[in-house]
Amino acid sequence: MASDKNFIDFILDQIQNAGEISAKKLFGEYALYSNGKLFGLICDNKLFIKPTQGGRAFIGDVVEAPPYTGAKLSFLIEDKIDDIEWLSELVRISVKELPEPKPKKKK
Repeated sequence: MASDKNFIDFILDQIQNAGEISAKKLFGEYALYSNGKLFGLICDNKLFIKPTQGGRAFIGDVVEAPPYTGAKLSFLIEDKIDDIEWLSELVRISVKELPEPKPKKKK
């Protein structure tokens, strides 16, 4: 099931303090970027954040689930989705630990 545009807009508003945030539509779902770095996905109107040690420590009691069939486990964020400061801090912590994107090869 594709994610709802209203949910995407809600999440983008919630994490607007976490850097230059953007979303890219992929197969009816969305990839989330902060300053060009992929940090999460929105699938079936659920927010998934890539797992990092800092993110795990910040969340505490982590719920992990695959965003889609066959995907690696990610942090499933449900309980604190309405907390702008908490969610923005989680994104900042996670993005700091994620590797820089690999440069695209020229054709």
